[in-house]
Formats: sequence, structure tokens, C-alpha cells
Amino acid sequence: MTDHRPAGSEPRGAAEGMPDEAAARPAAATPRDGADGPSRGEIRIVFLGLVIVLGLAALDQSIVATALPRIVGELGGMAHLSWVVTAYVLASTATMPLYGKLSDQYGRKPLLYAAIVIFLIGSVLSGAAQNLFELILFRAVQGLGAGGLLPLAQIIIGDIVPPRERGRRQGAIAAVFAVCSVVGPVLGGVITDLLSWHWIFYVNLPIGALALVVFDRALRRPHHPAQQRRVDYLGAALLTAGTTTFLLVLALGGTEWPWASPEVAVATVTGLVLTALFVLHILREPEPVLPPELFRSRLFVIASGALALTTMGMMGSGTFFPLFFQVVMDINPSMSGFLTGPLMLGVVLSSFVNGRLLLRYGRYKPALTVGLATAALAFAALSFCVATSQTLSLIEPAMFALGSGLGLVMPNATIAVQNALPFANRGVGTATLAFFRSLGGLIGVTGAGAILAQRLHITGALGKGGMPTGAADPALIDVYRQAIAAVFVSGTFIVAIALIAVVFLPELPLTGDTRPAGKPAS
Repeated sequence: MTDHRPAGSEPRGAAEGMPDEAAARPAAATPRDGADGPSRGEIRIVFLGLVIVLGLAALDQSIVATALPRIVGELGGMAHLSWVVTAYVLASTATMPLYGKLSDQYGRKPLLYAAIVIFLIGSVLSGAAQNLFELILFRAVQGLGAGGLLPLAQIIIGDIVPPRERGRRQGAIAAVFAVCSVVGPVLGGVITDLLSWHWIFYVNLPIGALALVVFDRALRRPHHPAQQRRVDYLGAALLTAGTTTFLLVLALGGTEWPWASPEVAVATVTGLVLTALFVLHILREPEPVLPPELFRSRLFVIASGALALTTMGMMGSGTFFPLFFQVVMDINPSMSGFLTGPLMLGVVLSSFVNGRLLLRYGRYKPALTVGLATAALAFAALSFCVATSQTLSLIEPAMFALGSGLGLVMPNATIAVQNALPFANRGVGTATLAFFRSLGGLIGVTGAGAILAQRLHITGALGKGGMPTGAADPALIDVYRQAIAAVFVSGTFIVAIALIAVVFLPELPLTGDTRPAGKPAS
């Protein structure tokens, strides 16, 4: 058979460690561009729907967190209140790879519709909950839908927007999450005060309905799914069970389950057994839910690890900014929320700048390297500022620098993976990347909490009355200061490891269309 690839190009498998059969997918499995590609007007309308969906998911988490005190006041069950959040996170994280794989097999639109509808059903049920057990159960249902929103949005962007132009769209996604992180708590408080906590869930209905209408009108082009439509039910069950087991250890370890408890030991062993069974299964399954060839790609492995580490550092350390402002600097909660603004502003601005740089130069590795180096230096500066009682005039610029570095990392990791994978695996690859990102965040929050608790325990602060206030003993406040500084130091080392990993990341040229690099024109 005659090879029609341009001179000098090589198969995707040769370039990225993907097997030759995955690299040589028939051209028919790739969406056509040029005259048959989506117009800029169509892309804008689809992207509007994606922004609505992402806003729906991002707002929900921050709104619910604000309303938790009112919820427990009405429903009771303070000891299990954390499960209102935990159930949602567990369900959404565990289902991400499954959404990606099914979208490769059945198309993006049906899976996106299913995710939105499941999310809205969970919202209605959560709003109607009569006790805390029902609310936890229905929040898990809501999480089953939410698990598809972010990965499917990123997958669809990868399908319709060329890689060199994708950075601008990813910047807009970062802006959505940044704005929602600020608006969400305020909106949650207003809705809870004016109506009731039930309405923080009901408000999702008109927003979700609008998204469905937009997608029905705009997302009309066929996805060209893979020919095989065999669903790997056993693999999906093993993956979900194993992931959920490990997530339970992360969510409950050190809080409801002591780290040395039998519950942690049993859950860990169970997770390891399920993982081993899953690996054996996908090596034998002809159409597995998580294709092994993903992990034969050096680019995919490095990008996933770097993104997980980056999110680990960000979520782990970022969680303690409000604690530092309120406990150590004696700043009221509303002002402390305002003082975290430079972090979000840095993320948004650097994301938009990154989009323009990608469009002009078509390279993602320099931005990843600069972003991680900036974030590592910013973490180091923050740890110094916190430990040595520096003023806000130094802390706020360091937070802005941290956000600027992180804003260069997350969109570029996604773009690099989507650009490298064959179209038939783009969905599951993007969703698995989102899964590692979410997993890194969970590990970061859990690990940072463990570091903080350990430092407080060593100094005996946990036995001195708990959380200090502005009137507390200065020595006790200094204990918290040093403990939080230690968390920021850990963030420095975590992001530095990600930086070292990115040094070995291959860089492939970004194409000007929606085909993977190196693919011949259809």
C-alpha cells in the first residue's frame, strides 16, 4: 500500500510510543476540515454551551460549600456533613475515564446529554432531600453526571478547535473557573438567605436546560465514533471500584479513619487487588475501557504526571490561604476571600496570554517549563513570606506569580495530550488526564492537611484550644504560621518535581486543523 504521508513525517506510534496499529487508524475516523469543518460561528455557539456547562459544574461546588452550615442546621448530622462534598467528588472523579471512552465509541453529544441530564436529576433530588442520608446519596448521583462535564467539554474543544487556536479557548475555561470560585460563595449565601438551601440545587435546572438547548441547535456535526461499540462493562466496574476505594482512603484517612486503622488497611489492600485485576483485564480485553497504549506514550505519561503534581501542589497549598489570612493575620472572612483574588487573576491573565503565544509560535513545552518554574519560585517566596511574617505587599505579588505560573500549565498539558493521541483515543485520553488532575487535587488537599496536623501535633498546638483567633496567644499563632509555611514548602518541592518531569516531555508540532499531528489529510 502506498504511503501518502508527507515527506519527513512519521507515524504517531513511532513518534510517541503508541503502537503502530493505533497510529495507523483509518483516515475516515478523523473529522474532515476545510469546507466540511465547523465555521467560526458554529464554534462560538458550541463554546458558549460548553462555558454554560462548565459554569454549572464550577458554581455548584462553591455554592454548596457556602450553604453547608445552613444545611446541617436543618437536617442535622454534623458528624457526617463532609460526605455531602465527599460523595460528589468520589462519584465525579471515578467516572471521568468512563465518559471519555464511551464518547470515543458512541459520540460526544449523547454522552454530554447524558451527563447533563444525570446532573440535573441529582440536583432535583438533592434539593428535595429530607434528611442528610438522602442528600449524601443524591449528591453522589449528581457527581455521576458531573464526572462527564469537564472532560467532555475539553474533548469537544479538541474536536472542533485546531491545536494552535485551542489555547485561547482553554484560557476562557480558566476564566470561568476563576470567576465561579469568587462568585459562587457570594451567590450561595444570597440564595440561602433569600430563599432556602434547597434552591442552591434547583437553580441548576434553568442553566442546564439552556445548555441542552444550545447543544441541540449547535452540536449537529457527527463525531465519527470508532467502529467497534463493545462496552467493557467488567473493566468499567473494576476501574470504578478500584478508584473509589483509593479515593475513600484519601477522603477519610486521617479524619474519620485514623491512618493506622484497620479500615485504611483493608481499603488500601482492596484497592490494590482491584487495580491488579483491572490491569490484567485491560491487557487481555480487545476493546478495554482504558486502552493500555495510552500509557505507552511517553508524552501522555509525563503530561499526566506533571498535571497531577501541579494540581496537587495548587490544591494542597491553596486550601490554606484563607486559613492563613483569617487565623494568622486576623483578617475577616470576606476580606480574606478578596485577598485570594490575585491568585485567580494570575491564572486568567496567563491563560489568555498563553493562547496568543500558542497561536503565534505553536509550541507548548516552553510555556509549561516557564509556568512550572514560576510556580515553584512563587511557592518558595510564599513559604518565606509566611514563615518570616512579611506584609501583604510581598504576599499578594507572590500569589499573583503563582497563579500566572499555574495558568500556563493546565491548558498546555491538555493541548499536548490531545495533539499527540490518535483521534480514536482522544476522548478517553483527555478524560483520563482530567481524572489524574482531579486525583492530584484530592491527594494534595489530604496531604497538606496531614502535614498541617502533624506540625500542630508536634508542637502541641492541637491541645491548646484548637483554632486561634486574633486574641489568641501570639505563640500559638506562630505555631500555625510555621505549620502553614511548611505546607507551602511542600508545594515548592511538588511543583519542582513536575518541572523536572516536563524537561523530558516530547514536543510535537501543533497542527493548524483538528487532526492529530502527522495525520494525512482526508
